Amino acid sequence: MFRRILIANRGEIAARVIRACRELHIETVGVYSEADRGAPWLSGATETLCLGPPQAARSYLDADAILQAAEQTGAGAIHPGYGFLSENAAFAARCAQHGITFIGPGPGAMRRMGDKIGAKRTMAAAGVPVIPGSLDPLRSADHAAALAAEVGYPVLLKASAGGGGKGMRRCNDARDLARAFAEASIEADKAFGNAELYLEKYLDGGRHVEFQILADAYGDVIHLGDRECSIQRSHQKLVEESPSPVLSQDERAALGERAAAAAASFGYVNAGTLEFLRAQDGALYFMEMNTRLQVEHPVTELVTGIDLVKAQLSIAAGEPLPWTQSDVRFQGHAIEFRINAEDPDHGFRPDPGLVVAVVPPVVDRPGASVRWDAGVAAGWRVPSHYDSLIGKVIVHASTRDEAILAAKQALSRFRIDGIKTTLPLHLRLLDDAGFVSGTYDVQHLNRPGLAAPAKAQA
Repeated sequence: MFRRILIANRGEIAARVIRACRELHIETVGVYSEADRGAPWLSGATETLCLGPPQAARSYLDADAILQAAEQTGAGAIHPGYGFLSENAAFAARCAQHGITFIGPGPGAMRRMGDKIGAKRTMAAAGVPVIPGSLDPLRSADHAAALAAEVGYPVLLKASAGGGGKGMRRCNDARDLARAFAEASIEADKAFGNAELYLEKYLDGGRHVEFQILADAYGDVIHLGDRECSIQRSHQKLVEESPSPVLSQDERAALGERAAAAAASFGYVNAGTLEFLRAQDGALYFMEMNTRLQVEHPVTELVTGIDLVKAQLSIAAGEPLPWTQSDVRFQGHAIEFRINAEDPDHGFRPDPGLVVAVVPPVVDRPGASVRWDAGVAAGWRVPSHYDSLIGKVIVHASTRDEAILAAKQALSRFRIDGIKTTLPLHLRLLDDAGFVSGTYDVQHLNRPGLAAPAKAQA
């Protein structure tokens, strides 16, 4: 195992990795920008080092500064968390050149899955169903129009190198498509340095379901079940749960095995997530693969009892998986609520600022538990330079109904003063009939009374 690891990230995920390392008696290096000087998560690190100015490009995205920090502090490995450099194949390759272990898949797998079109081709070749659409980049708006006419409207234009909704446009007809093609290309180029687009059939009433896999360097791959991630705003997840309320045990086992086999087919190593869209008729189609740890990984940890960060570390250190698929047991139900520094009643407007007080969530229901993965503390000023995620509340109970009751109790007792957060939205959601019944889809937050658009509250 490693002696010292540098965590090339910030906030709650930095705290999460530091905690796992501390339990394994691994020293940690916490890096930070000037905006994060004195941040609460840094107190758990063995050593801390400033990377540079608040701008991410000059700190958390500065590969030179991070590699220099690792060498300067004697870190033999780098954990990238999620976001920032976590899916940057060039950075992973540079780590290897410097003799530093990148805790994640190799650069080849990242490049293969980071290209969304190439990922679809890989999965199709492995026998995994993909959403009808293009398996090659769109050559022009006319090419897109011809393909859209073939698969039928509505369709989605998506960035080949993208994610997070950037470069994505829904098109209901040919006029929408003609207008959106140039817009999406420009946005994709600005966001990812790659203007390539592809097209997919838009599936109304779809649900976002994903499968967690773990793979070692010896060809063994297991899946750790599914997560439902359909509560989203602007294509970004807000609530995740495991298992999905709509998959049967047979569907879960069959698709999980297929996901693991697909990852094994191209030699994937470390943690990864295959994301699917479930159509109204129950068909599941591959969308993309995330070659990193997911924000929502705690729900999988709570239903399987497997610590995914520790598993990442052991795999990166060259150890074989200690589990076979038959060893994986699923117990109970877990739900995660992302706590963002945003105002859900004003179009999710970011609300950085001083955190005056934090009262952690508490549950005292029999058989239920709550976990608070925190990236804030009282007295900490949330900066405006980064993603608005400041923590996650995760509940676990024997059944989904019990998990919802535990979540109501935990969130009603939870408080963050000084800034607006998504907490009020989560409390409304827990009383929403569609969520409680498990019949929601990716458009659920557009329903009146849940998340209010900015114009309605101006």
